[in-house]
Amino acid sequence: MQGEDSFFTGGCSCGKTRYRGTEPALFGLICCCPDCQKASGTGHVPIMGVAKSGFEVIGPVAQHRVPGGSGDMAVRNFCGECHSLLFGTPESAPDLVTIYVGSLDDPSPFVPQKVQFNRYRRPWDTCGAGLPSYEGAAP
Repeated sequence: MQGEDSFFTGGCSCGKTRYRGTEPALFGLICCCPDCQKASGTGHVPIMGVAKSGFEVIGPVAQHRVPGGSGDMAVRNFCGECHSLLFGTPESAPDLVTIYVGSLDDPSPFVPQKVQFNRYRRPWDTCGAGLPSYEGAAP
């Protein structure tokens, strides 16, 4: 799936679900909301936002829907086989895909620019310290 026209590729632990993006990332952030904490099993999730128009998935995808900070549903997408967390498709931003950075083949280009839902940050979680932080959703 990796090709010259790909800006990034990624996938799950078992290799049955793969994705790629043909456009550059729009933003990078760290989310400390309670749902991201539960989904990740830690204090935050690093997220890279990309345009849905340049995003392609191959393989089985399962979804879990929860109310997001906007009041709209946040949709988490997993591998349908191994259940690795891969990306989000938030209803509040229908043209956006939020890549969970840990699922990228090469996460080194990820550059966080801000922290959102800082009011839920755990005292021991210092990831993103020094970045602009927002008590709710980042603008």
